[in-house]
Order: sequence, then structure tokens, then C-alpha cells
Amino acid sequence: MASSDPSAARLKKRKRFRRRLRSRIILSFVLLGFGLTTMFAFATNWTRTRVENQLVEDAINRNIEKAAQQFELDPKNPQFGFDQVRAFVYTPDKFESVRINRPEWYELKDGIVGMNGIGEDGRPFAYKLAVRKTPQAWFFLAYDMTSSARSEAQFNRALYLSVLVFTLFSLLVGLWAASRVMSPVSELALRIKRSGRTAQSEALAAHFPDDEVGQLAEALDDYATRLTNVVQRDREFNADVSHELRTPLAVIKGAVELLLSRPDIEDKTRNRLLRIQRAEQQCTDLISALLLLSRNERGHGSTDIGRLSDQLLDAHRAQLGSKNLALSVEGERGLNVDAPEAAVAVALGNLIGNAVKYTTEGGVVVRLLANSVEVIDSGPGLSAEDAAKLFERGYRGTHAGHSQGGGIGLSIVRRLCDLYGWDVRVKPGEVRGVVATLTFQRSPAAAG
Repeated sequence: MASSDPSAARLKKRKRFRRRLRSRIILSFVLLGFGLTTMFAFATNWTRTRVENQLVEDAINRNIEKAAQQFELDPKNPQFGFDQVRAFVYTPDKFESVRINRPEWYELKDGIVGMNGIGEDGRPFAYKLAVRKTPQAWFFLAYDMTSSARSEAQFNRALYLSVLVFTLFSLLVGLWAASRVMSPVSELALRIKRSGRTAQSEALAAHFPDDEVGQLAEALDDYATRLTNVVQRDREFNADVSHELRTPLAVIKGAVELLLSRPDIEDKTRNRLLRIQRAEQQCTDLISALLLLSRNERGHGSTDIGRLSDQLLDAHRAQLGSKNLALSVEGERGLNVDAPEAAVAVALGNLIGNAVKYTTEGGVVVRLLANSVEVIDSGPGLSAEDAAKLFERGYRGTHAGHSQGGGIGLSIVRRLCDLYGWDVRVKPGEVRGVVATLTFQRSPAAAG
């Protein structure tokens, strides 16, 4: 059943995208290109800024030194022949004017500092200020950084564009590389999918070069060959066992029928022969069901569930011994299932057999419904742990105790249900005991 939550569907799609090898290759190239270009841009910008600041500071230091020297030679006529540089010299009688007119300069120590100001046109500008204070005069040398800031902004825009261009280029390279890398893998997956539609597996290694994908194809061919051999041996074994067991069972069946036809047979002997006959029929049904499971093919037939329930309960009545247990069939007759009687007998017989086996007193009721049958017992009940694991192969419930059995009966029931599209459920009863429900797909004839 599809999920009705759109957020869950989007999360599932996003996880599937992340798990795809092609997507991871593309994402790796994009992240690599973006990371490298970003680091390169950062390193380039840092280097440019550092070199520029060093050059500017060196120029300012030389200029302010020359300004001081020129002032000493001609204090009344200081001259500077540099662009973007403005020099200010204040004698001791003008120190107070510095505090009034340029208070941001007044407390500065000797050195170079970055400053901001407002130009004559009202626009903000940035400059570096070199300060040299002596008892004879205060020297201030301002270097206009406006053009440098403008060039820095242009340089940064060029770096951002480079990062974008190289990231897109990395994306294109990633798409191309992913398509080249994943093309043979996709072809291998497609060939495996096509070969799964036929019984005979197709050789894959012949279609690929001797590289990693070719080695993978060769390993898959080897695995498919070994798996085919195992399946073939398993089918041959099941067919041989089925054939070999049917022969002695047929002999047992004929001998029992011959002995039962004698009029002078004792009742005690007759009961034992009937028990042998029921065991022979049970073995025959089980062999037929297991053979269907091993071949994974559905057999066809019309099985009357009501009549089969009567037969199964009659077989168990003869084995009750000293148990005070009532076995009965309830509900309307007429439910027919499109399946061999042997398969239905194994599935329903296991449910009835478990109910009879673990119920010491009370009763076991087989209730016939429109499209299902319920087996209701008055036994010790079922724990939540047992209900969750009851149909696992080899699992024996906590109520099994020292009873015989390998825990594979209900596992066979589950496998038969998977084969025929049936459904089997086990739950605790309303008061005590267990309710096992086997739901069928009705035959077309019965549905009509």
C-alpha cells in the first residue's frame, strides 16, 4: 500500500537519490570543483590584499620620511610630488587646531592606521593615515584608498564569477564522468534484469571488457552457474525423493486396503490399519505439497473445505486417546478452493493439529466462513512473542514444552500461503485459547 504522507515520499526519494552511485559521483565532482575554486579564490584575495597593504604602507613610510626631511630643510615651503597622497604638518602652535578640526587624529600614536572619512563631494572614502609626532612638528600623511577599494570590489566579483564558472564546469565534468563510469554498470544491471526473465541464465562477461565491470560480470556468471546447479540439484532431489517415497507409500496403501477388505479382521486390528491408512494419506499429501513448494508452481483443483475439515477432524478423533476434547465443524458449507486437496490438507491440517495438540480440555471448533476458515481452541493461549515468531522456521512456542516436533509445520503453512496468495493469521482468543484464520482466494467456479 502506497504511503499517503507526501513528506515521507519526498524523504524516500531524496534517500534513493543519495544512494545512487551516479549521483554520488556527480556530487563529488561538484563539491571538489567548488571547494578548490573557493580555496583558490580565498588564497588569491588574501595574497592580493596582503601585498597591496604592504606596498601602500611602504610608500607611505617613504613619503612621510621625505616630508619630515623636507620640513627640516625648508619648514616654510613643504612640497610633495605624489598622487593620492596628502600631507599635513602642524607646528606646536597649531597642535590645538588638530584637536578641534581633526579630533580623530589628535590621540593617534606614531604608525599607520586605516581611517574613514567624508569627501568634499559628500561621498564616503577610505584612506590610510601615517602619523609621525615630534616635538618640533606633527606629520600626517593620508593615502587615498578609494580606487584600491574599487579595484578590490571588481577583483572580488571576478573571483565569485570564477568560482561559479568552475563549479558549473565541474558539474559538467561530473555528469560526463558519471555517464562514462556508470554506463557499463547500467548495462550490466539491464542484462541481469533481462536474464532473470528466462530460466536459462545469460553469460554476462562476454559483453564487457576485462576491467572492473568485466570482473564483476565474470563473478556474477560464476555465482549464477553455482546457483543454477544448486537449484537444479535441489529440484532433482525433490523429484527423486517424491518419486521414491510414493512407491513404498503406494505399496502400504494397497496392503492396508487389502487387509481392510477382509471380513474377519478384528476391531483392534482394523483401528490400527485405519491409523496406518491416515498416516499414509498424510505423508502423500505432505510430499505433494513439498514438491509444489520446491518447484514454486501452483497446482489446480477444486477442494471442498467443509468435507476436508470433516476428514481432518475424524483423523484426529481417532488419536485423542484419554483427552476430554470435543471436535466440531460449524458454519455454512460450500466453500471451494482452487488448489489441490493435498496442499489445502497440509495447511489446514497443521492448524487443526496444533490446536488439538496443545488443548488438553474443552474443544476445537473449525468454523467455516464465506472465504476463510477459523480454527478455534480452548488451549493455554498465545503470548505476544509467540504470535510474532510462530510462522518462522524452527520456532517452537513457549507452550510447546517437551512435545515432539521440529517447529516447521507452520513454516510450511506460511510458504503455501505465499505460493497460493492465501493469508494466515493467529491471535489469542477472546477469553482463552487461540484463533487461527486461514483466508483463501476462492476458485472462479465457486465465485460464479
